[in-house]
Amino acid sequence: MSETKKKNRLASLFSVGDHEGNADVHYQGNALKRLAAYLKPHRKTLIICFLLVLAVTVMDLYRPILIGRAIDDWIVGTEGQAWEAGQEVGTRLRGVLTAGFWYLLMLVGLFVCTRAQALLMQKMGQDIVYDIRNSLFAHVQSLTMRFFDTTPVGKLVTRLTNDVEALNEVFSNMTVRLFQNVIKIVGLAAVMLALNPRMALWCFLLLPVVGVLTFVFRALSRRAYQLTRTRLTALNTYLSEHISGMRVIQLFGREKRKFEEFADKNGELYNAGFRELMVYALFRPGLYFLSVAAKVIVLVVASRSVLSNVLTLGVMYIFLDYITHFFEPVQELAEQFSTLQSAIASAEKIFTLMDEEPLIRDEQEPRRLPAVKGRIEFDHVWFAYTGEDWVLKDVSFTIEPGQKVAFVGATGAGKSSILNLIGRYYEIQKGQIRIDGVDIRELSREQIRSAIGQVQQDVFIFTGDIASNIRLRNEEITDGQIAEAAREVNAARFIDKLPAGYAQAVTERGSTLSAGQRQLLSFARTLAHNPTILILDEATANIDTETEQWIQEAVETLMRGRTTIMVAHRLSTIQHADRIIVMHHGRIRESGTHQELLQQDGIYKKLYQLQLAE
Repeated sequence: MSETKKKNRLASLFSVGDHEGNADVHYQGNALKRLAAYLKPHRKTLIICFLLVLAVTVMDLYRPILIGRAIDDWIVGTEGQAWEAGQEVGTRLRGVLTAGFWYLLMLVGLFVCTRAQALLMQKMGQDIVYDIRNSLFAHVQSLTMRFFDTTPVGKLVTRLTNDVEALNEVFSNMTVRLFQNVIKIVGLAAVMLALNPRMALWCFLLLPVVGVLTFVFRALSRRAYQLTRTRLTALNTYLSEHISGMRVIQLFGREKRKFEEFADKNGELYNAGFRELMVYALFRPGLYFLSVAAKVIVLVVASRSVLSNVLTLGVMYIFLDYITHFFEPVQELAEQFSTLQSAIASAEKIFTLMDEEPLIRDEQEPRRLPAVKGRIEFDHVWFAYTGEDWVLKDVSFTIEPGQKVAFVGATGAGKSSILNLIGRYYEIQKGQIRIDGVDIRELSREQIRSAIGQVQQDVFIFTGDIASNIRLRNEEITDGQIAEAAREVNAARFIDKLPAGYAQAVTERGSTLSAGQRQLLSFARTLAHNPTILILDEATANIDTETEQWIQEAVETLMRGRTTIMVAHRLSTIQHADRIIVMHHGRIRESGTHQELLQQDGIYKKLYQLQLAE
C-alpha cells in the first residue's frame, strides 16, 4: 500500500464526518415504538422476567449488607469494638456460619433467577427475530420487478441478515437489562443514603464527570456504528455483484484491479470498525479510572470515620462494595443506550424496506376466472419504465387460445417488455391488457402467473437437487409427474445418466450442468407446472449442438395445446409460428406469417436476408 493511502487511512480513523453516501431513504416513523409492538405478544414473558430481575437486584443489594452485618455482629463487635475475652468463640463461629449459609443460599437464588430470566429472554428474542425475518422476506417477495431493477442484492442481503440480527440483542437481553441496571443504580443510591447520607454524598462526588463522559460516548459511538453499518452494506453489495460476475472478471483479466477496489472498501470498513473500537477503548478505561478514584475517596473518608468510631467497619465494607458495583450498571447503561441507538438505526433501515410500497397491487376482491383459456389482448398499450420514456407505444394485438405468436425486432424494440407485462410484473400507463376478456388489473397476480410458464434464455438453477429444481417447492407435483415431464422434454436423457438421478445435487446456478442441460431442466420445470400460456424468451439460444435436437423436440412438446408467445433473434426457430409480429422502436410495424412477411418486403425480410447472409 502506498504511503499516501496509509496516511489517508490513519486520518480517516479519527475523522468526525461521514462522507459516505447512504442510498436508504430516511425513515420518518418512530422505530422504537414500532419495535415495542413486537413485544406485545410476549407480555407474560416480560412480566416474569421483570419480576425475576427485581428478585436478582434485591439479592444483589442485600449480599454486602449480609457480610457487613456479620463483620459488625460476629467478628468486630456491634459497636465496632473488640469482643470481650469471656465471650464464647462458638457463638461467634455459629453466627459467621449462619451468615455464610444465607449468603450461599442467596448465591443459589441468584443463579436460578438469572438462569431462568436469561433463558426466557433468549427464547423470546429468537422468536421475535424469526418472525421479523420471515415478515421481511415475505414482503421482499411481494415487491415488483422495478424495485429489484434498482436495488442492489447485497443491500437486501444485509437487511435480512446483519440488520435483523442487530435487533436480536435488543429483544434477547437489553430490554430487561436496561430495567435491571436502572433499578440497581436507584437501589444502590437509596441504600447508601439510608445507611449514611454523608458517605453517600462523597460517593456521588464524581457522578457529574461520569455523566459528561457517558454523553460524549453515546454521541461518538452512535456515529461510529452508523458509519460501520453503511460501509458494511457497501462491502456486501460489492461482494454480491462481483462474486456473481467472477467469470467476466477472470475472462477480462481484471482480478488485480478488482482486488484493489475490494481492498479500498475493506479498508473503509476496517477504519470504521477501528474507530468504533477506539470509542469503547477510551470510554471503558475512563469509567474504570473514575470508579477507582471514587473507591479511593470512600476508602479515605470511611477510614477516618471508622477510626473516629463514627462508622462501623461493616458499613465501610458495604460502601466499598457498593461503590465498586455502582459504576458497572452505569457503564452498561451507556453501552446499552449506544447499542439501542445502533439497533434503532438498523430497525429504521428494516422498516424503510418493509414500508416500500409495491407498485402493483391486487384489488381487494379480485375477479377469478373459472379456468384460464389463454386469450391475450393488448389494447392501445403504452408503457415506460421511467417517466414518459416510452418502451411500448400504442401497441394492440390479439392472441387466440392455442395460437403460436412470435415477436421479432432489434434489441430495445420492446419484445421482452411485452412478455413482462403479460405476467403483470410491471404496470402499464395507458391502455388495457386482457386475459380471456378480463383486464389483468381485475385479476389476482397469483392466478395470472400460475397460468403462465416462462422459459428464459438465462436459466436460474437453485442449490438443491434435480427434482427440487423441477418441483420448486410445489408439493402437489409428485415424483412420477416430475419424471414424466422430464421424459417428455428429453431432460430424462441426461438425468438418467447422473449417478444419483433426480436426487443428484446441483450447485448454485447449476454450474455443474451444461447450458443445454439447464435449458432442458427448465423445460421440465415448466411442463411439470402445466401452464395454459407458454412464454419462450430466447429459449433456444446459446445451446450446444449435442442437445439442440433434443431442445427443438422439447419446444414442440411444450407448445402443444398451449397459447405460446415466443421471442427469438434466430428467425429459423419461429418460422412455424401462426403469426409473427415485428416490433420497431416500441411499435408494431408488421404482422403476418413467415411467408406473408417475406412478401411484404419490409423489416422482417431484411432481417431474414441478413441472417441468411450471415
